[in-house]
Amino acid sequence: MTGVAVHLDGLRRTFGAVQALDDLDLSIEPGELVALLGPSGCGKTTALRILAGLEEVTAGRVLVGGKDVTRLPANKRGMGMVFQAYSLFPHLSALQNVEFGLRLRSLRQTSAKAREMLALVGLENEATRYPHQLSGGQQQRVALARALAIEPQVLLLDEPLSALDAKVRVQLRDEIRRIQTEVGTTTLFVTHDQEEALAIADRVGVMRAGRLEQLATPSEVYLRPATAFVADFVGLSNRLPGTVTGGTVEVLGHRLPLVTPHTGGAVTALIRPEAIEAVPDPDSAARVLTSSFLGSLSRVTVAVDDHLVVAQVPSGRLPELAPGTPVRITIQPVAVALE
Repeated sequence: MTGVAVHLDGLRRTFGAVQALDDLDLSIEPGELVALLGPSGCGKTTALRILAGLEEVTAGRVLVGGKDVTRLPANKRGMGMVFQAYSLFPHLSALQNVEFGLRLRSLRQTSAKAREMLALVGLENEATRYPHQLSGGQQQRVALARALAIEPQVLLLDEPLSALDAKVRVQLRDEIRRIQTEVGTTTLFVTHDQEEALAIADRVGVMRAGRLEQLATPSEVYLRPATAFVADFVGLSNRLPGTVTGGTVEVLGHRLPLVTPHTGGAVTALIRPEAIEAVPDPDSAARVLTSSFLGSLSRVTVAVDDHLVVAQVPSGRLPELAPGTPVRITIQPVAVALE
């Protein structure tokens, strides 16, 4: 399979008085995996359904491989879809579920192709099992194999992992990325889970109120959020008062660069916990209030003047940062977003 370019050009979709999409522009390169991330109601699933042909547009165009498919029905678009619900036929085996789409298209060697796809998702030994005999993760793998079997121009994934438990989600998201890279299908992945989006996407589009707030690589979205909304939605941020002068912002006595220019004055700076260091200091007035063990990393909450500051530290340092410990706070000079 080879990927094709996808362009969503000025998409608008209204439902009565509700504007689900507001002049959305999105381009996906051939073979690229783009994740749309955002809160409920931001328009990410509507965008996916319009690309799939399951929703009509109020205005705008959908281009796939340079062809305008805006008015084409869903069954003429060559899309493969995997939904949150597994949507398998309970009376068909795993192999027969994968064969189903192939038979609808009267494609040859359906059994051989279906077995190839089951092998791709690691289920070649489960071909004769029925959905009720498979785990949730296995059922979703069958759904993925079925979507890929028809060799779609574009693969659409609509929150495919949200019904699975945490460990299976991580395993399957990595499998999806491996398979997508191996097959090379252009893919749009919709999720509300920021960890999923950052872990597997080539680029992440953060949506809000029907528009893209930022479309960039995962590292850029996290480290250089374009807006305060992105900084707040993606990851955890401290909200701390600051003052902008001369193109930088002063926060808790530290002078920090800005992600985007600001005219100056009093602001609220959004600073990641990993940019904050807490060091025991008996002469400091700041005190550790609480600590949260998160595995290899932990978070400590520090009272600094009238503010609460969350710092991320290696868990091995927790004994020296027990509640009540006086600490000195320092902030790394990383670019920060302003609210």
